[in-house]
Amino acid sequence: MRTFAFNTQRPVSVKRSDRPNSDIPNVPMSASERRAAAGLAAIFSTRMLGLFMVLPVLAIHAHDLPGATPILVGLAIGAYGLTQALFQIPLGLLSDRIGRKPVIYGGLALFLLGSLVAAMADSIQWIILGRVLQGSGAIAAAIIALTADLTRDEVRTKGMAAIGISVALSFAAALVAGPPLTAWIGISGIFWLTALLAIGGMLVLAFVVPDPEHSTMHRDSQPVLEQLAGVVRNPTLVRLDLAIFMLHLTMVSLFVVLPLSLRDAGLPLADHWIIYLPAVLLAILAMVPFIVLAEQRGQARPVLLGSVSVLAFSMLGFFLFNQSLWVVGVLLVVVFTIFNLLEAVLPSLVSKAARAGAKGTAMGVFSSSQFVGAFLGGLLGGIAHETFGADAVYLVGALTSLIWIGLMMTLSIPENLTRHVLALGATPASDALGLEQRLLEVPGVKEVVIALDEGVAYLKVDSRQLDWARLRAFSSASA
Repeated sequence: MRTFAFNTQRPVSVKRSDRPNSDIPNVPMSASERRAAAGLAAIFSTRMLGLFMVLPVLAIHAHDLPGATPILVGLAIGAYGLTQALFQIPLGLLSDRIGRKPVIYGGLALFLLGSLVAAMADSIQWIILGRVLQGSGAIAAAIIALTADLTRDEVRTKGMAAIGISVALSFAAALVAGPPLTAWIGISGIFWLTALLAIGGMLVLAFVVPDPEHSTMHRDSQPVLEQLAGVVRNPTLVRLDLAIFMLHLTMVSLFVVLPLSLRDAGLPLADHWIIYLPAVLLAILAMVPFIVLAEQRGQARPVLLGSVSVLAFSMLGFFLFNQSLWVVGVLLVVVFTIFNLLEAVLPSLVSKAARAGAKGTAMGVFSSSQFVGAFLGGLLGGIAHETFGADAVYLVGALTSLIWIGLMMTLSIPENLTRHVLALGATPASDALGLEQRLLEVPGVKEVVIALDEGVAYLKVDSRQLDWARLRAFSSASA
């Protein structure tokens, strides 16, 4: 495999009257592509639903199990994150060798096994083992790769967006549905339900998701082993990885004790949805103007700093006022707003900071950092609970946010460039370097990586200056 890369920071000037983006076609997805995106989004989201549904209830029920201690309860809550982080990139690379669907079937089988172990558990240790097995079925990278195999370059972003939206909705649904379902069928019933979701995912994979004609490497969608060293040496990407790590550490540590606080404040577990539902809905509305500020108005740094600062005060608010349901409800709106906002903004910054053709690797490391944060959030929350008491767990999030503020102050906001994949067809290796240089002469093209084995060029472009008609000519000429 040969990849040619070249980066330039040269300024490009075009006439203000030029409007190259008006020529960019809005290519619709085919019926097969819509079917593939819908099926893979369903598999992804139902698996995440199964992982998250116990988040708002496990803290209460696990304490009644034999052998339970606050540390072990925290470990049960976050254990899935460790194996998810360990296996996500390796299983993605394995899918390049043995195929996407075999890896996804295997991951769903592990998720099914973990759910069955947890459903039949009679001690906290068996719950932990079940959660570890659930997390080991880390199929995210394989699903993303299969999505890339089943969609054309022009519509791939739409397929990925469908998966992202489904995951966000599954998290919200898990918080709302978990408490009343647990009151109805018990914690073991929740795990039986997640086992059924795993079986449902297998059926969707078999009968809804098409088989790809062939699988190939997609550098903007999946990790590449040779790129890992460059990604982990990039200071901007490292800070963004630490940011998502701290976000999930804070959120999971919160749920180590939040259900206990709601119960102790007089709200029965079956009614916890009454406080989660409005908080989730209001947070979705509240995050929109801040996303506009960060993405369209170029205010990413103040949005990030403001969000993390408010998160620190919110965690302190939980510590001081968790006896009041009204205060907890308001704080949850704030925290969920920040969580949803950063879940949107941070991946966008990763995409902008990663080199052309390295987005898949950068996102793989970013996602693994997220799950390590979830694991440590459960573990540190359990340690704080056992050592200093339940209220002290909220200080874990507050202190994490304070460290995070210092990290964000040193973050270099990447240039607002967008990505484009240009289909080239067969390109002789002898012509690759010359083609790369000619692409860099197109106004608005800032960075080029030509992937000969894929027959595409990965570009980072300034969409305000891009001469789309001239760029499209390269694809036509290659065809």
